[in-house]
Amino acid sequence: MAASGGTKAVLAALIANLTIAVFKFVGWLLTQSSSMLAEAIHSVADSGNQVLLLVGGKAAKKQASPEHPFGYGRERYLYSFIVAIVLFSVGGLFALYEAWHKFQDPHGIEGQWWWVPVAVLVGAIIAESFSFRTAIVESNRVRGGKSWAQFVRRAKSPELPVILLEDLGALLGLIFALIGVSLTIVTGNGLWDAAGTACIGLLLVVIAIVLALETRSLLLGESATKENVAEIEAAIADDGTQIIHLKTLHLGPEEIMVAAKISVAHNATGAGIAEQINATEGRIRAAVPMARVIYLEPDIRHGETQQPTDRAQESEVR
Repeated sequence: MAASGGTKAVLAALIANLTIAVFKFVGWLLTQSSSMLAEAIHSVADSGNQVLLLVGGKAAKKQASPEHPFGYGRERYLYSFIVAIVLFSVGGLFALYEAWHKFQDPHGIEGQWWWVPVAVLVGAIIAESFSFRTAIVESNRVRGGKSWAQFVRRAKSPELPVILLEDLGALLGLIFALIGVSLTIVTGNGLWDAAGTACIGLLLVVIAIVLALETRSLLLGESATKENVAEIEAAIADDGTQIIHLKTLHLGPEEIMVAAKISVAHNATGAGIAEQINATEGRIRAAVPMARVIYLEPDIRHGETQQPTDRAQESEVR
């Protein structure tokens, strides 16, 4: 569900950004507005980012190999981290450079095409709103009761949070550009255009940093959610098995590795231990289908070996 929803949101954003980028470049060519150029480059960067997300999603589906025995699920995290770098460099830093350049040589928007950037920006806001709405609808399918901040921070599938932040940044950037361009047209002072461009650059840098921090955490390896861990614990303990310790790790957005040391009776046979482990694995997979890689280590319950050992020692003394 999360993967398909993320792909739908990515495709919607890609189509919107490619269309908008063309119109923004036309607006820039006719007016030489720095805000329009910054927004055009922003749309190009966003389009490239959405292509990267699609490529990462495809790469993550490759079968496991001897070199990568746990598969390629983290490819989606890697490509999302590259998205943050592209957004920071191509989008944010370019906009800040363009703002600095415009501050050095401010000029107004003159000529018969003064209305073009306003029309383009208004149309772009409408198009981005539809893309943003798609991202919100798809995110709500998997967000549950989490707040939006919690969803972005805790989501294991990176596509939806990335698209949400990109679309939010795109909408705010368009508003900054519209304000800067409009004030430049009204006042004839190009400093307003430069200020709008600077706001766009700062906004993109902040969003890129947030995305980089979140995807960094996923790349390092995050445990399963608290809900999934609780379900795994309940499944293990369902027949009275005690958990000595339990660790989980996301190998990809839809794949969890479970490693646990569980208790077995001190007099259990090898066949009995194997049967207990198989039954426990079955319960875990039934409770959390994403738990596809499971390693269970049997250990004797604490205190059960001490009493027989002490009795054997007492027999030797006698």
